[in-house]
Amino acid sequence: MKPQRPLSPHLQIYRPQITSVMSITHRASGVFLSLGTLFLVAWLWAAAYDQSYFEFWQELAVSTLGMLVLGGWTFAFFYHLGNGIRHLFWDMGRGFDLKNVTRSGLAVIAFALIMTAISWVFICDKIYNGAAL
Repeated sequence: MKPQRPLSPHLQIYRPQITSVMSITHRASGVFLSLGTLFLVAWLWAAAYDQSYFEFWQELAVSTLGMLVLGGWTFAFFYHLGNGIRHLFWDMGRGFDLKNVTRSGLAVIAFALIMTAISWVFICDKIYNGAAL
């Protein structure tokens, strides 16, 4: 008979920390970016080869759902970029103390939000002022 040992620590035991949450979110944003790239390829293929299919993708992109997905994709891009740069500093051995880990994590989130907002100000200006993207 096996001795009764405690289970290894898992997500239900540990309180989420900024490092663990950002690590999981970084992986999720990478998956989301990969899936979004498939849609980008479909849109580009349609632009090159099939006018009616391209119009379908254009209508989908400017729908409410399409705009939400594209907004999320934009945020995922900037989040993944910022967090990747953060990891490059960690690879150089910099910023491992708790104070800098927390600061850099918050900076990545702020960077992603600000850059997403700036990007969408320009995108919406082009869409709603009649200019083609």
